[in-house]
Amino acid sequence: MLPVLAVTGLAKEARLAAGPGVVAIGAGGNPQRLRTLLEARRPPDCRAVVSIGIAGGLAPDLAPGDVVVASEIMAGDQRYPADPAVADALMARLASLGGSLRRSAIVGVETAILTVVDKAGLQARTGAAIVDMESHVAAAFAARHGLPFAAIRVVCDPADRAIPAFAAQALKPNGEPDIVAVLTAILRDPRQIGPLVHLARDSGRAFAALTRCRPLLGHGLGVP
Repeated sequence: MLPVLAVTGLAKEARLAAGPGVVAIGAGGNPQRLRTLLEARRPPDCRAVVSIGIAGGLAPDLAPGDVVVASEIMAGDQRYPADPAVADALMARLASLGGSLRRSAIVGVETAILTVVDKAGLQARTGAAIVDMESHVAAAFAARHGLPFAAIRVVCDPADRAIPAFAAQALKPNGEPDIVAVLTAILRDPRQIGPLVHLARDSGRAFAALTRCRPLLGHGLGVP
C-alpha cells in the first residue's frame, strides 16, 4: 500500500509525523519551496495527503496545545474541503483529547501573520480558527492529483500573542531552527528576549500536544 504523505513546515514536525505508513516532507516555512518539492513528486506516490504540525491561533478561545482537525482550508478565494471520511476518522482517534480538540476551518497564508491586529483581521475576514503556511499548498496538491486530504494542526501562539518578526524567519531551508540568526537578532535588540521566551513556552506546549497526538493517530496518521 502507498504511504500517506505528511506535509510539514518544521523539521521537528516532520520527525514527529514520520512512522509506519507515512513519508514526511517539509520546506522550512517556505510555501514556494514546498510547492517545488511537491511538484517534484511525479507521480505523487502516496494514497492521501495530511498537513500536520503547529499553527497560529486566530480564534480567541484557543490556547497553546489545542488541536484543530480541518473542516476546510481557505486561501484567498480558494476553498479546499477536507475529506469528510478522513476527518471523521481523525476526530475519532483523537477523541480522548476532549475539549482541547475541535473541527474547524484553517486559513493558509504565504507570509507569517505576526501581530495581534493582523490575526484579528484575518479571523474576522475568514472565520478560520487557525493559520499556517503549508496546509493550503498541501490541499492544492492533493486536489490536483485527486487524493484525499486532511489537516491536523496544534495551536502554538494564541490569538492575543504577537510573534517576534525575526523568529518567523529564523529557519534553515530544511526546517531546522537557525540558532545563529536568533542570537544575532537578540544581540541587536535585547527587548526581543521576553517575546522569545513566550514563544518558546507556547511552542513547548504545542509540541507536547502534537507528541501526544501521534500515537493516537497510529499507522498512516490514522487515514483509513
